[in-house]
Amino acid sequence: MLNAWRELPEDAVKPGRSAGRVFALACAILLSAGCRNALASPVVVPEWVSAAAAQAVPAYPAETRAVELLDEDTYTVGTDGRAVEHVRRVFKILRPQGRDQAMVRVPFDNETKILSMNVWSIGADGHQYQMKSTEFSDLGYGDGFIAYQDDKYRQAQAPGADVGAVIAYEYEHRTRPFLTEKTWFFQDDIPRLRQSFTLRLPAGYSYGTVWANHAPVVADDTEHGSLRWEMKETPGIDLERVALAPAGMSLAGRMTIHYGGPGVAVATEGTWKSVGEWYSQLSKDRLTTSPELTRKAEELTAGKTDFFDKAEAIAKFLQEQVRYVAIEIGVGGYQPHAASDVFRNRYGDCKDKSTLTSAMLAAVGIHSALVMVDVERGVVVDSAPSLVADHMVAAIEIPVGYDSPRLRSVVKAKTGRRYLIFDPTWNKTPFGQLEHELQGSYGVLMEGAESEAIRLPVLDPAWNTLHRTADFYLSADGGLKGAVTEKRFGDLAEGRRVLYTAEDAKEQRESLDRVLGHDLTAFTVSDVKVENADALDKDLTLSYRVTADRYAKTMGASLLMIRPRVLGDLGFDEKVLNPERKIRNVPIDLGQTMQVKDDYSIELPAGYVVDELPDPVDLDLGFASYQSGVTVKGSTMRYTRTYTVRQVTLPAERFADLQKLARVIGVDEESKAMLKKQ
Repeated sequence: MLNAWRELPEDAVKPGRSAGRVFALACAILLSAGCRNALASPVVVPEWVSAAAAQAVPAYPAETRAVELLDEDTYTVGTDGRAVEHVRRVFKILRPQGRDQAMVRVPFDNETKILSMNVWSIGADGHQYQMKSTEFSDLGYGDGFIAYQDDKYRQAQAPGADVGAVIAYEYEHRTRPFLTEKTWFFQDDIPRLRQSFTLRLPAGYSYGTVWANHAPVVADDTEHGSLRWEMKETPGIDLERVALAPAGMSLAGRMTIHYGGPGVAVATEGTWKSVGEWYSQLSKDRLTTSPELTRKAEELTAGKTDFFDKAEAIAKFLQEQVRYVAIEIGVGGYQPHAASDVFRNRYGDCKDKSTLTSAMLAAVGIHSALVMVDVERGVVVDSAPSLVADHMVAAIEIPVGYDSPRLRSVVKAKTGRRYLIFDPTWNKTPFGQLEHELQGSYGVLMEGAESEAIRLPVLDPAWNTLHRTADFYLSADGGLKGAVTEKRFGDLAEGRRVLYTAEDAKEQRESLDRVLGHDLTAFTVSDVKVENADALDKDLTLSYRVTADRYAKTMGASLLMIRPRVLGDLGFDEKVLNPERKIRNVPIDLGQTMQVKDDYSIELPAGYVVDELPDPVDLDLGFASYQSGVTVKGSTMRYTRTYTVRQVTLPAERFADLQKLARVIGVDEESKAMLKKQ
């Protein structure tokens, strides 16, 4: 995990690799806070709160849950490099779902301090309240993979949080920027009426800005040399009812300010080079090896001369023997622990494991670098250098002239060097590949003066596969029985590998029953066998026998109606076929490239012949294709299909094509064949 706070004003959420960016809050604390809030005494709110609350609210769509009436952020940099941030925010609750705006959270840690904090509210009935400091609670961020971190937040539950209520808060926060940059996140999932960001720098300082997902806005000069950026009526990014939506952070506008001046030890210039140089200095002494670490690396690669084989041996050790556990204190949110410590303890977070990867590879003569990424596709923007990211992986340099079909996640830097991107925290992705969450995103290659933003590869569908084969026998009463074999490789095997290596037999049985229950009604399963569940470089193979009563529907005395596609519902979201919003204006996230193949043979009952077959399908839309067909040879009916996804992201204007694909697949999956008794 990287300590990269999004600094989203309404919740100050800190993102994490495994936490899914959610808070684990104790119910008892919330309930007790709610009880105390009820005792808050009526007061007169500040004039700036009253003025914001008096604004006319535009007519928003009915589903808009809240609106931010005022957002003022003033960032004052001191000559010592520290900064003080003063924030004012006012919200109005428009729907019951908007009550979460009443939960105020302000982040801090052992090296920062909340200088002041106040929370007010105006109930829908006009009553005004101010909370007392004794009503605030200090909590830690919850994540089962974090052993310890000093990041905390001060929380307050404002009273009177009903539809029509206004929530306001103000705080002043002393910060210690590790890098001389500040990001203003000025857009999220609710609309904002008025917002501003003011920058105050000491004499002799200079600054620059980079913008992501928004055109640059010119700052106004104010008194004492301050700079002020203002915006009005910023729309919210509501993706709740959007099918295959991208990450909200990949669409939200933000501005990053880089500054520097006399006495600043590490300044940034608004370039990836300066970010990489800063991080290289921060992490370089952590790459030092130890005799024990070196011996282990040499032991793992003993007798191996091939580059891939040597790198894979070390990669598997990182995936299998070093647990993901985070301990983050202060700059430790960015700075990795020493590789020798991570090796000795056998645990670490993403930057720790990537650092250990680099150290062990270096011990056997292989160069590598760290790559800063985000687990949500599109958050890192190549034209907006900053520390907005939440994950770290490794880039392993490939020797000049070396090639192998096993090298699948390869990037080429501006220097001409080729790198294999490897995530040591993702322990179910085969070495040589990259999990689909990172594919197609940008990452920051940390190579000192040669640092740059690189686009991570999108893998060929052939490396993420599901292949089902089955031989069935259909009886005259409509019953079906047969043997099924399912082979998975790549990310499509990830969930099953976890299931068959970490879950108990009961969960494994129930999982298979749930899957088959999508396509069959009354059925029994036997002779279940699993192979290669923990061998990432081999197909995970699941085989079983299944019996389904009344699979075919009898149509009078002489007809049977059967669905040739026995198993495997591709399951397009209903929101694709029937979207609530008729106009699509955000990109389409297809998730992952892949190839799914089904090949089913059905032996027909004696005395029956095929009377009618579904039409074949052959659709290729470029980003994806779908082919299927049903043939008959003798007394055997055979259904085959191939579904291929070649891209992970589509522009919004391709949504109609996606709907066409979903309709074609849906019709084919439910198509029936008619059998007639002779």
